[in-house]
Parts: sequence; C-alpha cells; structure tokens
Amino acid sequence: MDAKKLAEVGRLIAVNPSSVAARLAELEGITRQAASARLASLKNAGVIAVAGNGRGVKYALLDTVREVRSYPISGLSEDWVWREQCAPVVKDLPENVRGIWHHGVTEMVNNAIDHSGSTDVQVGIARNALSTKVWVSDHGEGIFLRIQRALNLYDARESILELAKGKFTTDPANHSGEGIFFSSKMFDHFSIRSGALFFMHDSNQPDVLFEKTNSDHGTLVVMELENDSERTTREVFDQFALPEEFSFAKTIVPVRLAQHEGEKLVSRSQAKRLTRRFERFQTVILDFSGVEEIGQAFADEVFRVFQNAHPQITMAPIKATEAVTAMISRARIGLGR
Repeated sequence: MDAKKLAEVGRLIAVNPSSVAARLAELEGITRQAASARLASLKNAGVIAVAGNGRGVKYALLDTVREVRSYPISGLSEDWVWREQCAPVVKDLPENVRGIWHHGVTEMVNNAIDHSGSTDVQVGIARNALSTKVWVSDHGEGIFLRIQRALNLYDARESILELAKGKFTTDPANHSGEGIFFSSKMFDHFSIRSGALFFMHDSNQPDVLFEKTNSDHGTLVVMELENDSERTTREVFDQFALPEEFSFAKTIVPVRLAQHEGEKLVSRSQAKRLTRRFERFQTVILDFSGVEEIGQAFADEVFRVFQNAHPQITMAPIKATEAVTAMISRARIGLGR
C-alpha cells in the first residue's frame, strides 16, 4: 500500500480508533468487508494493532520503524547521520517529503554539532502508517540559555521569541540563523525542550510556550511530518521572500511569545523586546493570536515610535481582536508621515 493510502488509514485511526472499517469503506467507496480485509492485512503486516471484538473493536497505529542511535560529536558529519540512519527510513516517501526530512535532520544535527557544546548527540527516528518523527537531543548548555547569554537577555524565555523571528545565530560567521526558523515551518509539529522551557510549533495552531517545574539539561528537538504531506521546502522558503526576490525578507512573529505567563502586553519595554532585530526584515507580520488586549504604551512603541524610526519596514498585524485593533489604530494616528 502506498504512503497516501496508508496515511488515510492512519488519519482515520488517529481521529477515532473505533468504527474504522465503516469509515474506511465510506472514504474509499468500497464494501465494509473489503475495508475489514484491508485492515486485517495491515494488522498481519504489523502496521496496526487491533483490540476487542465486534462493535467494541479498537485500532492503534504501530511503529514499523523505531531506532535510536548515539553519536560522538567529535568529527561527526550531519550528512552521515542522514544517509546512514534517516534516509533509508523515508526512501519510499514522496520526493517533497524526503526533501523536508533531509533539510530538517541535517539542520538540527548540525546545530547540535556546532552549538551545543555536548560530547555526543542522540538521534531517534520512528515511522508509522500516518507520519514519521525524528528527535535530536544533546547534553550541552541548552539552546535557550546559550541565546540568553549571547544576547545578554534578562529572561531565557526571550530566547524563544528571538528564534521565532528568525535571522538569529550565536555564530554569525558560520551560520545564517535561518535553520531553526525554516525547519519549524516545514513540519506538521516542531518542538524544542531545553531547561524548564518547552516551545511547540504546530502547523494548525498558534505557537505555544510551556514552562515546566523541573529543568532538564541539554536540548531536545522533535520534528513530525505526515508521510503524504504535500508541503515542499520551496513553498516554505517562498512564503518568507518578497515577490521577485529570493532573500529572507519577511517574517511572521507570534506576539504572544513576548507575553510571559501572568502578564499583559502593556509596557514599552515589552514592545522593545518584541521589535528587537525587526530592522533586519522588510516585512514583519505580527500574529496576535492568543493576545486579547494590549496597552496604549505597548501599541504606541510598536506602531508609532518604532515605525517612525523605521519607515522602510512594513508592519502588518493579523488575527487581532477588536480591542487590539482599536489600540493599534489609535497608535497609528500619530504616525509622522
């Protein structure tokens, strides 16, 4: 069965582990008996598991591949990790999916090699009928602490906001600062756990920052993509380039990442934290998802003071509530143009 049809079955099970045969029959336009036979063949092949009988039967996805390896970082090449461990697992998937995995795996392993300060890196890969997942972990300083130190930030949480903007690296002589930014946009799910912070990007949800009570050493990056995804690396790169240009000129910034737990966005210092390094872009899209309201001083600093100082930058708010939109409009009345 090809990746697309397997993914269809996987999605049916992921949505609801019950009544899968009936829903598969409806989806494929086949008889219930034929659908049940297809599920039975997948069970025999070790692709799915079945529990219960009759109307109580439930299905579950099984990993057809699951492998974890540890590599000494000294002398390690990210291309070697890709060719030896990951490429064989996705070799039968569509070309666009393989392209995304090649990009993501090599970028994240290279980050661990060049930036983590760890002596080793662990890479795991798991595949089921619906999707493939890869995780890369190290025992180094931790990405958020490293960025906090490099930028002399007050709080490690600000590191996540800087990563979300893009064009940031702690080693500008050897890196463009685009690896994590673009990789996070290519996958269905992309997360980074480091210290007590957990950042998660979901292609269908606003970016989320969690804080844990316990702190872990090092960094863990997890990437997941459906096996029949139609997304391409070119599509993602083009989303952040201006028409007729190929440079990384546009960014989308989740404003909620500037809002620490228990806070509202009201101060000029919060606004300055948000707009730090905006001058590196020609267009900045400010995504206000999850932000109910903003204060006058915050809005004035972003949409009047900063905009007046950088008239060449296009600032475009999206997904703003009525209260946020009203405050932005009020600030823009004072634009000196």
